[in-house]
Amino acid sequence: MQRRYAIVLALCLSAPAARGQAAKPTPADLKITWAEKSIQAAPGKYQGYNQLALGLVRKARESSNPAYIAQAEEAVNKSLALDPGNFAAMKIQVTILLDRQEYAPALEQARALNRQAPDDVAVWGYIAEAAIGLGDYDAAEKAAQWMLDLRPGNAPGLIEGAALRRLYGDLDGARDFLNQAYQQTPPNEVEDAAWLLTEMADLELRSGRLDGAEKLLAEAESVFPGYYRTLEGLARVRMARHEFGEAAELLTRRNQSFPTLESEYALAVALTEAGRTSEAAALYTRFESEARGRMESADNSNRELILYYVDQAHRPDEALRVARLEAIRRHDVLTLDALAWALYANAQYAEAETQMNRALAVGIQDGELFYHAAQIASKLGLGAQAAQYFRQARDRGALPQEQNSAEEMRAGVESAAATPASSK
Repeated sequence: MQRRYAIVLALCLSAPAARGQAAKPTPADLKITWAEKSIQAAPGKYQGYNQLALGLVRKARESSNPAYIAQAEEAVNKSLALDPGNFAAMKIQVTILLDRQEYAPALEQARALNRQAPDDVAVWGYIAEAAIGLGDYDAAEKAAQWMLDLRPGNAPGLIEGAALRRLYGDLDGARDFLNQAYQQTPPNEVEDAAWLLTEMADLELRSGRLDGAEKLLAEAESVFPGYYRTLEGLARVRMARHEFGEAAELLTRRNQSFPTLESEYALAVALTEAGRTSEAAALYTRFESEARGRMESADNSNRELILYYVDQAHRPDEALRVARLEAIRRHDVLTLDALAWALYANAQYAEAETQMNRALAVGIQDGELFYHAAQIASKLGLGAQAAQYFRQARDRGALPQEQNSAEEMRAGVESAAATPASSK
């Protein structure tokens, strides 16, 4: 549950309160309890079901348990049965579509709601989120700008703006926007605060500032202890430090409750790097089986499945088949990167370069993408370009700073860099 829409929704509805320690029960638990009491007191009114659905969406975000989304959908359906035209329920329907990565229908429904209420900031946020998911960054930018024009400095607009700044490569600008949103977060909204801290930590990590990332994640843990996103973030820091055993332990803790396919794949990779190959093999087998079962659905883990088929299973033909299937649905930078990597694995280097250039043209600064770009460029004999991408990958934690020349040669970069492309 990493969707920005849920944070946008919560911040649009939150009220200020005194800052203190993380409460027990959680904010979502309190909202669910309050909504259930409202339904008991007035079972014929739709508002209680809307509040229950909101609480369940937030509980799903707190826990990564998708069962709460199904329950939220039931509550929304009851609300709409009582009042088919109520706007709040239709907004929650969009958040559910976004959670399920059904970006095209979410965008269509959000735009319909926008025509009804063009000054609703949250609806503009849904448009931005869905457009980002589909890779339509121009539409997303226009929606995010509307949010900030309607209510300058509002936290939801800052969060969407941060997402776009990250994609455009302005990591410090994204961090600034998130920090502004964090300063506005009500102190009782501990999960919202922890989410923002983990997002800022990820930006520090992608900038190569591992100590800064770790500090922010420690703060997130103090605000909302045991948060699965904090554990995932700490594991990424450990992977960047090449402390693979520690990363595996963190991800094992994270996966004790409601693991996602993405978190299971991350654990398998960490186990592989830690030399625990038999454990990793069992996890990869389970991951592949479950991921293939969701391959045709919008809510899938096809990017991880593509990476698995290229990097672990060595089935380039299947990687490319899945990548082309996913590229029909969406054109975001990570999908384009996965397609480029699958093409590379099938020795289709020219098309791989085309797709990778489309991804990098957005401006994204991501070590894994730069590493893929380096490998593709080296196969095309673009030595200087490959070397540059390789350095960018290393600077952003995708490769160790102390990597020696033999490893660079194995990656196919140093040898390509030694020969100018014009002499090929």
